[in-house]
Amino acid sequence: MEPSSSSSAAAASSRKKRKNREAHEEAKRLKADPGGDEAPQCGRPSGSPRISPLLDRLQQSITLTELTELLHFAALGKKGGIKQPSWCRLSHQRKVEGLNIVIVEGLTQNDFYKNYLSMKHLRTNYTTRVTFTPSSNNVASEIFSREVPEVDFLSVSKPDEKLHRAVKHHPVINTYGTRRRGLAAYVLSQEEKMKNHYPIKGMPAFEDFVSTDSAESVTNSSPLYGLDCEMCQTEKGYELTRVSLVDSDGNCMLDDLVKPQSRVFNYLTKFSGITAAMLQPIKTTLQDVQAKLKMLLPRDAVLVGHSLDNDLVALKLIHQHVIDTSLLYRREFGRKFKLKVLAETILKRQIQTEDKNGHNPTEDAVAALELAQYFIKTGPLKVVELHLEDLWGYIIEEESSDCTSAPAPSYRFADILQTLGRSVAFSGKRADISLDLSNQHWYGSDKEVLASFRKQTKSSYLSVLQFSSVAAHLTRRFPHQEQLHRKVCADLRDMCVVFAGPLPAGFTKREVRQLFRCCGPVRKIQMLNTSFRVHAEVEFDLLEGAMLALKTLNGLCMLGQPIKVQRPMCESMLDLDLNLDALLGDTLNTNHLYAAKLSQHIVEYVRFNGHALDAKCSGVNGSLPSKINGKQLQRPATSSKLSEENVRETFGRFGAVESVVLPAKFEKRARHACIKFESSEGKHAALSSSEDLLKDNYLICPSLTPPHLPSWVAVTTASTTIDAGGVAAEEQRTARMNNSSEDQEMDLMMKKLDRRLEKVFRFLPGGTLSVVLLLGQASTNGHHPGLCLLDVKRGPKEKGE
Repeated sequence: MEPSSSSSAAAASSRKKRKNREAHEEAKRLKADPGGDEAPQCGRPSGSPRISPLLDRLQQSITLTELTELLHFAALGKKGGIKQPSWCRLSHQRKVEGLNIVIVEGLTQNDFYKNYLSMKHLRTNYTTRVTFTPSSNNVASEIFSREVPEVDFLSVSKPDEKLHRAVKHHPVINTYGTRRRGLAAYVLSQEEKMKNHYPIKGMPAFEDFVSTDSAESVTNSSPLYGLDCEMCQTEKGYELTRVSLVDSDGNCMLDDLVKPQSRVFNYLTKFSGITAAMLQPIKTTLQDVQAKLKMLLPRDAVLVGHSLDNDLVALKLIHQHVIDTSLLYRREFGRKFKLKVLAETILKRQIQTEDKNGHNPTEDAVAALELAQYFIKTGPLKVVELHLEDLWGYIIEEESSDCTSAPAPSYRFADILQTLGRSVAFSGKRADISLDLSNQHWYGSDKEVLASFRKQTKSSYLSVLQFSSVAAHLTRRFPHQEQLHRKVCADLRDMCVVFAGPLPAGFTKREVRQLFRCCGPVRKIQMLNTSFRVHAEVEFDLLEGAMLALKTLNGLCMLGQPIKVQRPMCESMLDLDLNLDALLGDTLNTNHLYAAKLSQHIVEYVRFNGHALDAKCSGVNGSLPSKINGKQLQRPATSSKLSEENVRETFGRFGAVESVVLPAKFEKRARHACIKFESSEGKHAALSSSEDLLKDNYLICPSLTPPHLPSWVAVTTASTTIDAGGVAAEEQRTARMNNSSEDQEMDLMMKKLDRRLEKVFRFLPGGTLSVVLLLGQASTNGHHPGLCLLDVKRGPKEKGE
């Protein structure tokens, strides 16, 4: 009987190892071929579209370029020759019915997690969350204008089209006709100025602008003046640093450096040529140059510039009569040529070259002036005919001087969608969006944006909504944004902190780290010594570390005296239990388990602690005891390090393991792991076997830290540098003492934002890829990252399944 029993056990063990090995190989195959079939997400029917970040990219931030990869693939798919995004996989792309992107200005990833309880819609209705780092100051415009790799089915060339047909429908001819006219015909009307964001007297947002003394109308003999400005980026936005004005002969009448009124973040030297040293001795103010321009410009002057609206806003100047060369030489779908391109093609002149240190505003002002003069003198028809090929991309047929193909196809995302008959739209504050004005809707508040969006009779295929009210409120209410951000970071880090003590006399940081690292990676330890006792403040990298420390080490007896492990006692911790419960129930953590591999020494330590025995420490200087109640503790014979293989082998018996994530910086000597099961049953089976796992030297708990974060505190430390004097740390401690009203105000604001985002989501048709972008914030200490939340909204039929 014994040999038979032994062989049966051996066979069972062999089958178990083979099964685990096969599961491990299958996981490797899926990791190597992430485009293959994937298990359906919890609660989502098989066959519905879903987004799955690649395992090796899950804890890396994405940029705008990577987000647009997803948008392009979602809209055009493999049929259009578009590849899957480099950072994720979108399954069942053909079932995506539309794209909706909501851009929220002024909020960071930290703001989301600090106000996690208030963001019920965002935390429960989006199954994908990734850190977001914007690479552009105008995200909305970039979404519309990003070039798509050449699309297979977008071959729109028609060699047999007649030239006159191509010219007839040219945007320049559609706007100005074919007849040559005087300069007055090209001065922007009031309506055109409003559509192109020019400052207008009496309009909101321009109350503090200065108006020039302009005549009611101009004639074809009115003088032209070229204008160009350079700006820098300050804490209040873009401000003027240099202004140039030239007369109709190109003579420079004004070229002044200007001292910005606010603190400068970025001099934009690459473009402006301006440096801090150049502005150091400058006393000229914005008011000084406003007065000079009012004095120099006659009443019937016509200002000429390229995207002149930006220059007038920087000058805080209102001038009634303007000609904009970016609108004279207009392109399809509201696009604009760069001044450099127009100067090179039309004037045969090189400007803004790389060998120069930034732009020369006088040179740019002259170029814009001469481009306007050339257009007026030549007339729209001749300008189009002469530059149809080299500027607008029409291909002239050699065999006939009156034949041409259609214009070269545009591969801008918005243009492609419109070519395919799919509508696009932008709603938000007035901004420089690369989109036809008929598809732009400007509003002064988020409430108006939402109301307009919900009144639509038919949803646009691509809709971009920009919510700016939160950023505006934060700027008004909290002028010291960096101090507010530091407080948010401090509150988040407190969630990973425990206090321990009293510890044995002479206990060192190293010994505290040895004791507490069994629960999770320890980021920082601060010893708190009084005249009689020793305590320690321990900050973990992960939320799970603090939770396990409270669970396993509180009450541990050292030298006959129990130590107490507890949370910080501060106002930010009052709702900690609610936050942790919400994180436990986070849809991102449904199938995730946290495991720590312990040495045998610590395991016995924890076991005895669990039975409330009085541990007598016989180590030196209070180090980890070698005996407990007189019993010799065994030093570990095997390594306490983890590998993906042994984690899969141990936890595979509870259910299929989809992935194992080891801390990147400790991968070769990892003691902790995040395990994702293919179903929540595997996770719960492991949790119910925690005592058995402890025998295998594993300490486990449900995952708390969202899987896209490599560390809960990592996102709070990069932008909160503490100087040698500890000034920032002291500010954080002071801020915690008086934060109740600010926290309540932020809480109400975030709840209101969450409700608005929920209303947008409810209005979306089923099958819409919904994206919410918290843009993050720029500061003197760098950029505080944002957050991107994504999901494909399920249709009524899917919800009923």
